[in-house]
Amino acid sequence: MLRRLRESVPDADVLVVDDESPDGTARLVDAVAGDDPHVRLVVRRGERGLGGAIRRAIEEAVEGDYTFFVNLDGDTSHAPEEVPRLMEAASRGEPSGDGSPPAKPDVVIGSRYVAGGQIVGWPLRRRMMSRILNRFATGCLRLPVRDCSGSMRCYRVDALRRVDRTTLRSNGYALLEELLVRLHRQGAAMVEVPITFTDRAAGESKLTFREAMRSVWQIVRLSWS
Repeated sequence: MLRRLRESVPDADVLVVDDESPDGTARLVDAVAGDDPHVRLVVRRGERGLGGAIRRAIEEAVEGDYTFFVNLDGDTSHAPEEVPRLMEAASRGEPSGDGSPPAKPDVVIGSRYVAGGQIVGWPLRRRMMSRILNRFATGCLRLPVRDCSGSMRCYRVDALRRVDRTTLRSNGYALLEELLVRLHRQGAAMVEVPITFTDRAAGESKLTFREAMRSVWQIVRLSWS
């Protein structure tokens, strides 16, 4: 994953957030970072959860005064080769139609559910659960996107800086929706770029039925807030 990222975006800094994983992630990243100053590891002690890991990475991006923050899964389900397309979309912007400069999006979502997007390797049950959760979330939260639970995204850091990150409540997958809700309520512009999501070749997904139901409850809470 790190090799492919460095080849795809050679000028980017790469941050790996690890929750003391027993699979040797920290050791492997340390070995790479020893030879590559653009690769860095953060190990969260005594903490768990995708949401918390993303929040920590966002803090690093804001404090480091970066222009863009790109998030993607570390199991190669998200192809690093697609990162430049997301960054290009964030940099290019869309024509305004009134002669003014193009409006540049605050969030570019790597989407499985727009034309050209696809999922490879998921069983039917998993596809259906993801579709149902996405349609429920986008409808309930009135988000102007089709894929609100995918974690391959490019954010403009200035937009993230305006979010009160101390009030973000979600620790699991629901943080992905919560971030979009907060940004949308601030008037952030969002676009979707089609990607191919490929099921992991090894290991098991953390998205269990219990986690899905927890996300549904947190989505409902967000819609009330």
